[in-house]
Amino acid sequence: MMKSNLEIAQEANLRPITEVAASIGLDEDEIETYGKYKAKISLSALEKRKQLPNGKYILVTAITPTPFGEGKTTTSIALTQGLGKLGKKAIVTLRQPSLGPIFGIKGGAAGAGYSQVVPMEDINLHFTGDIHAVGSAHNLLAAIIDNHLHRGNELGIDLHSIQFPRVVDMNDRPLRHIVIGLGGKSNGIPRETWFDITAASEVMAILALFTDLHDLKKRLGEILIGFTKDNKPVFAKDLGVHGAMAAILKDAVKPNLVQTLEGQPAIIHAGPFANIAVGTSSIIGDKLALKLADYVITEAGFATDLGAEKFFNIKCRYAELTPDAVVLVVTIRALKMHGGGFKVTLGKPLPKEEVEKENVSAVIQGTENMIAHIEHLKQYGVPIIVAINKFPSDTKAEIEAVKEIALKAGAFAVEVSEGVTRGGEGAIELAKAVMRATENPSKFQYLYDLSLPLKEKIQLIATKVYGAKGVEYSPKAEALLKQYEELGFGELPICMAKTHLSLSDNPSLKGRPTNFTIKIDDVRVSRGAGFVYPIMGRIFTMPGLSAKPAALQIDLKEDGTVQGIF
Repeated sequence: MMKSNLEIAQEANLRPITEVAASIGLDEDEIETYGKYKAKISLSALEKRKQLPNGKYILVTAITPTPFGEGKTTTSIALTQGLGKLGKKAIVTLRQPSLGPIFGIKGGAAGAGYSQVVPMEDINLHFTGDIHAVGSAHNLLAAIIDNHLHRGNELGIDLHSIQFPRVVDMNDRPLRHIVIGLGGKSNGIPRETWFDITAASEVMAILALFTDLHDLKKRLGEILIGFTKDNKPVFAKDLGVHGAMAAILKDAVKPNLVQTLEGQPAIIHAGPFANIAVGTSSIIGDKLALKLADYVITEAGFATDLGAEKFFNIKCRYAELTPDAVVLVVTIRALKMHGGGFKVTLGKPLPKEEVEKENVSAVIQGTENMIAHIEHLKQYGVPIIVAINKFPSDTKAEIEAVKEIALKAGAFAVEVSEGVTRGGEGAIELAKAVMRATENPSKFQYLYDLSLPLKEKIQLIATKVYGAKGVEYSPKAEALLKQYEELGFGELPICMAKTHLSLSDNPSLKGRPTNFTIKIDDVRVSRGAGFVYPIMGRIFTMPGLSAKPAALQIDLKEDGTVQGIF
């Protein structure tokens, strides 16, 4: 029986982080160590190398997943290790895990088996404190807003228009809708508000998308917090707090350096929510990695319809970076689910017998979902490598069926990845395929032009990415889109907020839904981060805990080691 993720991580022989830094040419004065195995990288390291050529830039994304995920992070790490086995200098850039999901259903988010980033416990629990800094900067603005109201509301802010909540890095369902300011005049102005999880904070999205310290302060100042009683926008800069917010983030802006189980460098920085934000690691971290490595492997949250679409049309646009290839992760079990082989219920175990039983017909039926994602990715002009993240129960017949169909649909190559059980050795063929795919110049293009009206951009995403026949808007959404364009937000990119469990806006529709219409109920703007996000259905920005949270299995031993993170 294979050891647990935590056992494998705790038995690993880690390189000192100073040695990892030196392996990619970082000087001692360019890193700030956090113990033996973690470090922050100074922003001056990027400035010093800005004239160097970039390495190859590879995105890892996935088909529509089961609620348990299909292994994008694991595949990203395995690919990095595979490139290392081939003598290539590779860096993986990842988002930082949020405590909420770790104590909820995930139980850990640093890869799996022999393809992990380490020290795994530190990465999953607090790390270098970036998420706490983001929460503090965010909550400072929230406190300043309520203090402004309490002190006479000089700006004339309409209480009902305030759209800036508080945040906490924990899944906490009862905080989704609250009333504050109760208990008398000295406790502030009573009003309804809510908490988001810290990963959903606009400050977190800004941490992922800022390009230098000047840009950081500008974006913080542009956070839209609400409107005056005569309907004029109010920004964080109007309250004069964006400088203090930037000061709180003075260390959080520096990318974090750790390593894979096989000693390759890993940069982990920022962790924006993938439903309502970009769901990617930071621009700063990626840009630095591209100056230090031959190949940079990065990941975008959820499937191509959320993560990859936002990576290409938002992150690459603000970063002015051109991707060279995209890896599409598929699993036999997910394809089997999409083909009707079994049903998955969030919070309940996978039906083991149905998942592991060979069912080639269900897999073939489920490849309609894979084909839809391949067709979406082809629109960006970069080669697509399909990586089959192999589970022990996958059969040769099921794998061969996926390979044949993926190649016919337009994939550049299809390779099996066995990073979980074999580490880098299990991803060598995938690494070779990625290297071949990046030999020719990228023909990357965006899906839409920013000059298009907001509705036209939304229509393009709905039809060309999701496969919808059209879009319907609530009266509220119609009015907000009109207002945002009048305020000058019309040329912002679109960051769609929808379920990750279906290509449609209905989580129960699996496979490749057809003849459906996307329904947009609400529209919000993250002016500081730089995008408009239409909301389809009920998207929880504060997750709840399951019936048996992973937190119940996590403990601290008497010798100081953590157990129970899986």
